[in-house]
Amino acid sequence: MEKFIINGGNRLTGEVEISGAKNAAVAIIPATLLADSPCILENVPNINDVSIDLRILRELGAEVTVINNSTIRIDPRNIRDVAVPYELARSMRASYYFLGTLLSKFRHASVPMPGGCDLGDRPMDQHLKCFRALGSNYTIEHGIVELDADFLFGTQIYFDKVSVGATINAMLAAVKAEGLTILENSAKEPHIVDLANFLNSMGADIMGAGTDVIKIRGVSELHGATYSIIPDQIEAGTFMIAVAATKGDALIKNVIPKHLEPITSKLRKIGVVVMEYDDSVRVIGQDSYERITVKTMPHPGFPTDMQPQLAALLTLAKGTSIINEGIFDNRFRYVDELRRMGADISVDGNVAMIEGVSHLTGAPVKASDLRAGAALIIAGLSTNGTTEIEDIYHVERGYENMDEKLRKMGADIYKREIPANIRKAL
Repeated sequence: MEKFIINGGNRLTGEVEISGAKNAAVAIIPATLLADSPCILENVPNINDVSIDLRILRELGAEVTVINNSTIRIDPRNIRDVAVPYELARSMRASYYFLGTLLSKFRHASVPMPGGCDLGDRPMDQHLKCFRALGSNYTIEHGIVELDADFLFGTQIYFDKVSVGATINAMLAAVKAEGLTILENSAKEPHIVDLANFLNSMGADIMGAGTDVIKIRGVSELHGATYSIIPDQIEAGTFMIAVAATKGDALIKNVIPKHLEPITSKLRKIGVVVMEYDDSVRVIGQDSYERITVKTMPHPGFPTDMQPQLAALLTLAKGTSIINEGIFDNRFRYVDELRRMGADISVDGNVAMIEGVSHLTGAPVKASDLRAGAALIIAGLSTNGTTEIEDIYHVERGYENMDEKLRKMGADIYKREIPANIRKAL
């Protein structure tokens, strides 16, 4: 087990290359099993969640070949097993996308209830509603979801609330159903559009991705394709905030600026200078920042996955900032750790009030989830002391070589192994 050691106070400068989008990759990789020939995926992030996805595919019978650090070839033609291994599924939330793909391909699926970050109640009722509407029966026993269908047929589905996961699973399940499926009140996130583009490159017929109405006309077969995954807007946003928190000046490369607009808008309101180019943004930090009020919302609103990172920056802003968490019930678990570093934050339900302080101090802290870990890294970079962050496996689930990228920008951050005797006491 390792931890990050950060000696803060260094400005982040230079440039950083953003990796492929985690949230797109963990949907697109399971979708490859729908193909009748091999797929080649480019710009794949080298992160733990992707490794788990690939292990699941191998366990199911697919042939997975790593061509280089960001390119993989997946041949799904030998897949025969429809049961996802329990321990692998429990390690990540997005394992539930195998429900939609296996049901679509084999009309049967057996997938354990997913794991991932503990962000509060994230029920699967909308997913199961979609599967049933398309013609599948389901049972949940001993923590395993079983789906069975004689055939799948197009239908009209209205989501009771906007759900990224349910929208993706409905697309995956409907892509080979007979007839037309219409998804209403759909999520609009960029990775949903990316999945639709990938499926269409395989021969699917999907229209409207990125709007609240998606139309899917089922096809009988899908072929392999070569496809490049979009850049990760959350990784880009995290580095943008890290540069701002350290009063740095850096170029964030391999991004789609339009995907970053909800983040860029808030940073500019705070006082950060953001300059947009074709496939990059330049961020110039300032000596002081203004307070803001922000509410997380489905895209194109401010993303919940950027909320902890923004909170870390707002601890250094003048006045009282307010964050209203509109997506998850348990997103403020990182607050106690920021308080250890001198932050003045109070939480009432899904609302956090952040009183700006002159500076944060280094402290030993723990990452409670993926984005909380990113927030603690940002806070540690902004201090003049030493911060030690444990449970960094959360961070490595979703960020590729984050410490290495930060070092190239001037940060003093490295990993240290936690001694076995201390590990046992944790």
